[in-house]
Amino acid sequence: MKIVPATHFAEVYRARSFFHWLSRGSADLFRRMPEVLVAENRVGDFRRRDSAAIAYACREISTFCYDPWFREAVDGLDFEVTAVADLGCGSGERVLQLLRRFPAARGLGVDIARPALASAAEAADAAELADRVLFVEADVLAMEPREEFLGVELLTSFMMGHDFWPRQSCVATLRRLRELFPETRRFLLGDATRTVGIPDDELPVFTLGFEVAHDLMGTFIPTVADWESVFEEGGWLLRRKHTIDLAVGEVIFELEQL
Repeated sequence: MKIVPATHFAEVYRARSFFHWLSRGSADLFRRMPEVLVAENRVGDFRRRDSAAIAYACREISTFCYDPWFREAVDGLDFEVTAVADLGCGSGERVLQLLRRFPAARGLGVDIARPALASAAEAADAAELADRVLFVEADVLAMEPREEFLGVELLTSFMMGHDFWPRQSCVATLRRLRELFPETRRFLLGDATRTVGIPDDELPVFTLGFEVAHDLMGTFIPTVADWESVFEEGGWLLRRKHTIDLAVGEVIFELEQL
């Protein structure tokens, strides 16, 4: 038997991390789909996911879904960065990228998932950057002030902003981040957004799977317009919007404090 790549193999292979997110990271959620379709059953620990698999998939997804636009945003900064913090840091790759980009900077990564933080610490050791970065286990939505937050000039958060919602919770979180990181000069917020005006039966399979997974978890995915409606109320000015829209309406918002 001889196996050869089909015409679209390269495109499919590039998208493998999307399905790693769906079929491994969220496998238990989909296994329990008949049960959790019923809203009354969404209690307790019903949203179990493989956090290490999610972090691994998101690291790969980031390389082609966010990184080119992220680098453009970073290259456009009008100040030299000496302290960075990444919220929902997962594998730690983004904060390590920033430490390579700014050799004099110190870094901070915050995530709620201990397995992801263990992977991040290993990556920092392998990159010989462990002496410049601190990884903190904390819920971004309920963080207490820390000395390490002071002086952070560049704040980033990718692929977790939808956890800020619903709306009033999002506004409160944005205000809280201003208090926790008072010296932030730029906040780069990158995330998926909900599709608008496309029937479900015309959505790409991963887009549909992504939105269904979050619906099952009871997690609201905001539209771009939803996001744009909260920034000023949350104390942030939208300087620029990078529309990516490769799979799930990805966008990067460049924000600064009002």
